[in-house]
Amino acid sequence: CLVKSQLNVVARRTVHNELNQISESYRLRGKGEAVSFAIFVTRALAQRSDFSTEAARMLDDFIEAYHRDRNVHGN
Repeated sequence: CLVKSQLNVVARRTVHNELNQISESYRLRGKGEAVSFAIFVTRALAQRSDFSTEAARMLDDFIEAYHRDRNVHGN
């Protein structure tokens, strides 16, 4: 089910730039679809980590790095 709604997010300019880059790199239709793709990849990695120790380690590393440097990566 698709919901027509605008996601207005206050984010650092670097986040918007990265969304544009992801959109271009993976032939997506703009920043909104880049957000959806990022969620898709995150979900896929989490599911893969259920049966792959390498994927689980990567996910744990990404989570730890994000929380450690949240002030750099977050809003």
